[in-house]
Amino acid sequence: MRQVEVSLTGDAARFQQARAAEPFHHWDLPDGTPWARFYRTATGYLLSFPDLADFEVSADGRRVTCVPVPGISDATIEHLYLNQVLPLALSKRGKLVFHGSAVEIGGGAIAFLGESCRGKSTLAAAFAVNSHRFLTDDGLVLEPAGGVYQALPSHPSLRLWEDSHEKLLGSDIEMAPSLAYTSKARFLAGSRLTHCDAPRPLRTAYFLGDGSAPEVTVRPLTAAETMIAWAKHSFLLDVEDRALIGTHFDRIATLANSMICYELDYPRRFDELDRLLAAVTAHATNLSAVR
Repeated sequence: MRQVEVSLTGDAARFQQARAAEPFHHWDLPDGTPWARFYRTATGYLLSFPDLADFEVSADGRRVTCVPVPGISDATIEHLYLNQVLPLALSKRGKLVFHGSAVEIGGGAIAFLGESCRGKSTLAAAFAVNSHRFLTDDGLVLEPAGGVYQALPSHPSLRLWEDSHEKLLGSDIEMAPSLAYTSKARFLAGSRLTHCDAPRPLRTAYFLGDGSAPEVTVRPLTAAETMIAWAKHSFLLDVEDRALIGTHFDRIATLANSMICYELDYPRRFDELDRLLAAVTAHATNLSAVR
């Protein structure tokens, strides 16, 4: 995902100004706290993250300019760009980008997609410390190539809540600088937290359930269910661009028909994690990825 024609430049910091126009789209955190506001500008879009930064994105998604709020660290700006803004800019360029993590199994990739706090990063970290390298923590980019979809690697770091960090990584993993907008810690890839830096063909995707299953449960999705699931977890910069939306749905329909995908649910307990990893590894290794 680093090898894209999107540049990031930083201007002098300034405090955010109130805007007369209402945003055409917004993201809120689960507790209702505003997270991102989307505005149109004369040259493209403005993505405003309250009390953190404003990012101007050109209409074609090829240029990003950041104006941080005074006191916000470079690490925070970089991470906002890589995990939030860049996937949206790529979507404007027609790329398939999803809220998902991915790991390498048997020379291919499997992806985990789901809502916030469903365990995408925890699963990526758990596989990575058990000899299955992670490709991305979030911002899963898929590119069609030769009849398959390649999962592209992103920056070599993972964000984890404290409980996942303590259970999976211990204290001997290199940490990146803290971020202003989350209590999640960010960990850099290394000899234990292994990262795959090359594309891998996507074998399948697992859409994560709500954790209500009493044991590991894997259910194949129909093509229609799969398309809805991919659509639900898509990054899209302009949700009102009908031409872009139409093209996007055509592309995810093709994606949905290219492989069998699954709903994965399991008890959200760390003492079940080894059983979960074994079950998913066996399933992904033995499945047939073509409908």
